[in-house]
Amino acid sequence: MSEEKMVQSVEVALRNMGVSEEVTAAGQFMPRGHTGSMFAGGLIGDSLAGGLGGEADSVATVGGALAGARMHDAASGMPQNMLVAVTDTHVYGFAAKHRSSPTEGLVFQVARDQIEVKVHQRVNVRILELADTASGSTIQLEGNRIPLTHSKDVITALGG
Repeated sequence: MSEEKMVQSVEVALRNMGVSEEVTAAGQFMPRGHTGSMFAGGLIGDSLAGGLGGEADSVATVGGALAGARMHDAASGMPQNMLVAVTDTHVYGFAAKHRSSPTEGLVFQVARDQIEVKVHQRVNVRILELADTASGSTIQLEGNRIPLTHSKDVITALGG
């Protein structure tokens, strides 16, 4: 999906909330640690079924990876998939089943002038950290490096 369609879908969700700001960037994110938990879960699944070989080993690896990610996401208190939108004044996070549907509800809304943006580069993801300058609380998200998620566009719009 193009970033333009993501922006449009988030703008519709914002209009439904009574917010008339223009969205400058939108992208797909997950809770921080999602990908690492998949990797760890896959290793555990592989080690449990490693002696079986073939298809059983493959199924156990994939099952472990999915279970690891779901357990992590549930523990994080954040939805597995989110659309993050940037306006001139705010950053919004919506729960979304996929990139085109921010219909699952608003997860967070933070004023840009009250946050410090940090970006941490990892091998296959970028970590976006939105830190409240007054309280020190943070929202930590990970954006995949695959271009179709448009997470880099959000990070760039935030000056990261």
